[in-house]
Amino acid sequence: MLTFQAHQARNLVIQFSDTTIEDERLKLDSNEHLYYLGHHLTLRRCHLIIKVPRRALVIFRTQLIDCTIDVKKELKGFRWEGVILKGCQFSGAMTGNDFGRWPYAEQPELGSIEDCDFTNARLDACRFINCDLSRVKLPSWPCFSILSPAGRKNELLAHQWPGTMHITVDAFTEGPAETAAVTYFAPAVAKRNDTTPEAIRAVLDTLPGVIL
Repeated sequence: MLTFQAHQARNLVIQFSDTTIEDERLKLDSNEHLYYLGHHLTLRRCHLIIKVPRRALVIFRTQLIDCTIDVKKELKGFRWEGVILKGCQFSGAMTGNDFGRWPYAEQPELGSIEDCDFTNARLDACRFINCDLSRVKLPSWPCFSILSPAGRKNELLAHQWPGTMHITVDAFTEGPAETAAVTYFAPAVAKRNDTTPEAIRAVLDTLPGVIL
């Protein structure tokens, strides 16, 4: 299969647009380029390897269908609001990523997620918005997911959380009302909040609406 390598390009911006690419391997790995996937791009059954930070990546008006998305370098703060994700498998570490239909976007219909599998991914502070979670496989412990967090603020804050976890809980309940779930990585949360994964798990085990 063809591998798209950034260092083979002469331009600072590498853009794939107005086409359908099938059964290919796309490797995004150069810090010297901006990768722009879109507009009007469809990747079908492709292997997308992401090894660049958020500032080097734009994905907009794009469909990823039955793709494997392998994040080789932790992707932080990326919002997949302009991407239609169908039947994709994710792996690697993602922090502060938003998936689904972003309610405050000018064209929220450009983003959606269904039939995707995150069981091999490490997600921390990632939100799934305006989507059907029965069609999304979330990672298991040491990741954990809180369902419908925005509408459960009082309920969740009423519990005795270890360390400074109440600050984290307060933060994730402030998200859009349309947030179907927020997913965290327990070891990272424990480190930030002066506690342990085991202490967090002890509280989670008492809560309804949690995926472990």
